[in-house]
Amino acid sequence: MDGLLALYIFVLAAFTGYEIIAKVPVILHTPLMSGSNFVHGVVVVGAMIALGSAETVVEQAIGFFAVALGAANAAGGYVVTERMLAMFKKKEGA
Repeated sequence: MDGLLALYIFVLAAFTGYEIIAKVPVILHTPLMSGSNFVHGVVVVGAMIALGSAETVVEQAIGFFAVALGAANAAGGYVVTERMLAMFKKKEGA
């Protein structure tokens, strides 16, 4: 894939994602993100595939950071889900 085409796709995806998320009401952000944790797993798998096909040191570094940030994003999504679900549990002694 040509580098300019890849950059174009990246910018288009970033703009589209921003526009979609910007239109979501604030109260729905947590359920939206916790409900889409599977997407973070797909991102990590994609980053691992990209890292596996990296040839230069720069590509390997970018791939490594993509995997690390994607894994942190996935873990954070599960933490948010756990905290959100804890809000609905009955407190002991009440």
